[in-house]
Amino acid sequence: MATTFQVTFDAADPRALGEFWCAVLGYVRDAPPEGFATWEEALTAWGLPEERWNDRNAVSDPDGVGPRIYLQKVPEPKSAKNRVHLDVNVSEGLRGAERAAKIRAEADRVSALGATLVTESSELGEFWVVMQDPEGNEFCLQ
Repeated sequence: MATTFQVTFDAADPRALGEFWCAVLGYVRDAPPEGFATWEEALTAWGLPEERWNDRNAVSDPDGVGPRIYLQKVPEPKSAKNRVHLDVNVSEGLRGAERAAKIRAEADRVSALGATLVTESSELGEFWVVMQDPEGNEFCLQ
């Protein structure tokens, strides 16, 4: 039996961080529950005060291949290095200079979305870039 899982992020702004990951990964925000045209309509119907509408968010791979990302609001900022991080493979099948160029181009693209480049690394013929999302969570482009 295959086990499914989601990746959960603590966030100061779940909606904005979800939009960032949608743009990076080609994901989409989860649709509102059946019977509701929008999340705002659903949250209003459930009686959730508007100031709590950004307490959580979820985004998913529209093809159903990648894991769902769940984002939950927390009051404290990130304070240490991640113990787990995402590796985003943007250079499948490429090697050498072509691979490095593809990864650097993707680093430029996600930087324009609000990410920060931390470092470029190479070892044993591999090349990757360590980045931080807009809330400081590390991830790698490989």
